[in-house]
Amino acid sequence: MKTISQRMIRLTAASVFAGAFALPLWAGDVAKVNGQAIPESHLQAILDKQIEQGQKDTPELREAIREELVRRVAIEQAAKKAGLDKDAKVQAEMALAKQGVLLRHYLTQYMKDHPVTDAELQAAYEKIKKAFAGNEYHVRHILFESESAAKQAIADLKSGKVKWEELAKQSKDPGSREKGGDLGWATPEMFVKPFSDAMTQLKKGEMTEQPVKSEFGWHVIRLDDVRPQTPPALESIREQLTQQLQQQKMERHIEELVAKAKVQ
Repeated sequence: MKTISQRMIRLTAASVFAGAFALPLWAGDVAKVNGQAIPESHLQAILDKQIEQGQKDTPELREAIREELVRRVAIEQAAKKAGLDKDAKVQAEMALAKQGVLLRHYLTQYMKDHPVTDAELQAAYEKIKKAFAGNEYHVRHILFESESAAKQAIADLKSGKVKWEELAKQSKDPGSREKGGDLGWATPEMFVKPFSDAMTQLKKGEMTEQPVKSEFGWHVIRLDDVRPQTPPALESIREQLTQQLQQQKMERHIEELVAKAKVQ
């Protein structure tokens, strides 16, 4: 059996074996270890997981799973012989593992029974489109510690004494000074209010006439370009948006279950 790694089989087995006994038993056993039968349902539980991950159902794969199940039962028997199954901490972990399998299957089934509808998807997309209202700005800035330094910079730029790119190297903003002060495309809410207020008042190609004070220092701001925001096409975010809505729907269901539960 050399078509799939033992490590992959063991990881899959670890995730399903604790709850495999809760599945309907299939006729027949795949092996017996010191007289303890391994039901075919255990093999099938792991096989189903492997198939979900892209593996093909082959005799070699089934034999690999069978070998892993034999290993696990042998270890399980040794653990029980050592009395670990009577240990309170071990019992608690086993109970939580069983509970986890049950929860996972319940929530998976719930999402199958309550899929995200086209109407829900479209409604969520309309909210995204509204969030893209307004413009986005391609802006640069040079940050100074003092107002006087910023005013001098504006005067030097206006007179042509210095070029923007050279002056930007003196900026106190380490994230943009090596890029000519370029902050890329951004929306007003991405900046502190004094900065965004000054930026949105500029026309393409303009620079602030006076330094702009913020909590970071004194800014000289230049607007390179402006354009309307464009929301992503629905098809480009359909999968991500569907997953987000599924998660929200599941969380709401869990909250409803908890709210209805009698907790003492």
